Amino acid sequence: MSKPTVQEDLVEYGFRRTIITITAVLCAMLEIVDTTIVNVALNNMRGSLGATLTDVAWVITAYAIANVIVIPMTSWLSQQFGRRNYFAASIIIFTVASFMCGNADNIWELVAFRFIQGLGGGALLVTAQTIITESYPIAKRGMAQAIYGMGVIVGPTLGPPLGGYIVDHFSWPYIFYINIPIGIIATLLTLTFVRSPKYGEKLTANQVDWLGIGLLAAFIGSLQYILEHGQQDDWFNDGTIVTLSVVSALGLFFFIWRELVYKYPIVNLSVLKDSNLKVGVIMSFIMGFGLYGSTFIVPIYTQSILGWTATDAGLLLVPSSITVACLMPFIGKLIQRGVPQTYMVAVGFLSFFIFTYWMHDIMTPDTGTEHMFWPLIVRGVGLGLLFVPITTLSLSNLTGKSIGEGAAFTGMMRQLGGSFGIAIITTFLARFGQEHRMNLLPYIDGSKPNVQDRLHGLQANFMGRGDTADVALQKAYQVLDLGITKQATVMSFMDIFLYLGVLFLVCIPFILLVKKGKGKVDASAAMH
Repeated sequence: MSKPTVQEDLVEYGFRRTIITITAVLCAMLEIVDTTIVNVALNNMRGSLGATLTDVAWVITAYAIANVIVIPMTSWLSQQFGRRNYFAASIIIFTVASFMCGNADNIWELVAFRFIQGLGGGALLVTAQTIITESYPIAKRGMAQAIYGMGVIVGPTLGPPLGGYIVDHFSWPYIFYINIPIGIIATLLTLTFVRSPKYGEKLTANQVDWLGIGLLAAFIGSLQYILEHGQQDDWFNDGTIVTLSVVSALGLFFFIWRELVYKYPIVNLSVLKDSNLKVGVIMSFIMGFGLYGSTFIVPIYTQSILGWTATDAGLLLVPSSITVACLMPFIGKLIQRGVPQTYMVAVGFLSFFIFTYWMHDIMTPDTGTEHMFWPLIVRGVGLGLLFVPITTLSLSNLTGKSIGEGAAFTGMMRQLGGSFGIAIITTFLARFGQEHRMNLLPYIDGSKPNVQDRLHGLQANFMGRGDTADVALQKAYQVLDLGITKQATVMSFMDIFLYLGVLFLVCIPFILLVKKGKGKVDASAAMH
């Protein structure tokens, strides 16, 4: 009888596998929910901590920077400390930092603890999937990836409504305190049930690629800051943005050089020689763009244009998430039955194009929930068809330790895609809005008869409320101006959805570049 491989040795069955799966998915969701849950609490934080809007934005930025820095290093850190120990330590760091965030006395304390929370959280996101996939036999790994995918896709959508409810009924520190009991239970379950694969020899302190870690942090940290703050700081007209752009570019250049020449690199760049992984990394970036970009833009539209509350805006995305959750097990079964993933990814991008084009068509200053329900369901179908197939396609030619290393790139690029998406959407919303406003202003020329009629009607209305003729006319012009601004903003949202749709449509031919894998993906370290 042949000796089982390391991967087969880690397969669990029955109750143990169920507990491990629940623990890992819960931890991944905790990390992702925390990326979006604070968005709706920023105003409350600003008030209670006496911070400016720019200061409080760092609560999001610090977490995102820490996340993206730690993700590429997670495969290496797991090998150094043992996967179970590293996962348990990450949960503890995340949980303790959550408690400290809730107890912060000023904004910079909160930012510092959010950064520490992000270092623990990034590791949760990456390691959770490895643990899940290793706990399932190879024949069922498509299903294992689908289970993990539910958590990753549903997480960003749960954040805003959950955060809105907590802020409305309790106070902002409780968005962090809810992590504590879950973190304690997850730590105990991890230490009891999770097992680590046997790794080779660990590095000594003087063999660790400290310079590589520093260069990676400089490159990713600077890039993330630029993306988060570019629009509000006027991009390259700001000295800090210019300086950090130089730091990021130099950091990338010297990081690549270091990893190629050092004997014990923190990130193994040689896996990018695989053509499928190259295409998969690009697709992961675009998927992140679509996932986080649409999760960002839909609530902004409903709150700024339609006047919805944060909770209502968050709840709008829930049916889309439920669609993904229902679809994932079926996608897992289709992969097990050998349905080509290229077809699924192509249909996924097509679904996203349909969603964005549909949203472009229905956008008005008065669009209702009933108009957006079905487009958002189509969005859910698109996400479901993209997540698992893109990852398994990316890793289809890799073997052994390379799978974990390749998967780290897909995870990092998905997160960076989201950051790029939000930064680009924010910038173009402002630019398109100004452009449309300039084009619409001639339509409120006071010499035109229809404009005069509208102005006189509004003036009479204000005079009826006790205003003088001059004040009433001034207010009438303000009403028309606000109407123009609102219409210009709606048109800029329409443009954004149209261009997003074109981006997804253009991706479909690139799927043809993906070669069929040599065999079934051994996803033991997959889909970080």
